[in-house]
Amino acid sequence: MADYTFYTNPMSRGQIARWALHEVAADYQHVIVDWANKPEAFLTANAMGKVPTIVHHAPDGDRVVTEAAAICLYLAEMHPEAGLLPNDAETADYFRWTLFAAGPIEQCITSRALKFEPSGNQEMMAGWGSFDRTMNTLEAFLTDRTWVCGTRFTMADVYLGSSIDWGLTFGILPPNEALVAYAERIQALPAYKTAKAVDNALIEAMKK
Repeated sequence: MADYTFYTNPMSRGQIARWALHEVAADYQHVIVDWANKPEAFLTANAMGKVPTIVHHAPDGDRVVTEAAAICLYLAEMHPEAGLLPNDAETADYFRWTLFAAGPIEQCITSRALKFEPSGNQEMMAGWGSFDRTMNTLEAFLTDRTWVCGTRFTMADVYLGSSIDWGLTFGILPPNEALVAYAERIQALPAYKTAKAVDNALIEAMKK
């Protein structure tokens, strides 16, 4: 049995988790989830019925991890040999910007895609404030910075990079210089290319 069972669909946020699995060179077996006929084992692992979900077949028993950001952070912890964890000086940026991507960036992308924009006092209730505020904050952070933790790639870049890559690809995020340059660095990474190739092949097979 592989170390991980990975429930996914190539046309989903499962692409984030696959990239993370490849970054740590994890031994995994994927199970492609059909939206109309979800496997019982998958629903047992995640009653939400959402991908990605991983089941880590650890020596002390199975561990279920859901939510793409949590999967990324968990894999970095389980595979310290991959060198994707932060050092003490990098820890603040590592957690801050991973969760900024999981919170404000995810929410502002979704709201823009669904054509919902908070206005006036609604911005006080919205965790991302506004699309422009979130984008300006993100652009300012990435200007003159190679990776989230400075000059060293960490697992935070897998999650933040996936969000920016997706948002730019679908024309939701503005093609600002800092965002585009960061996405291009992400797209040049070997593990990104390998994981993306797997999902792209699966998507093509599903079209036949």
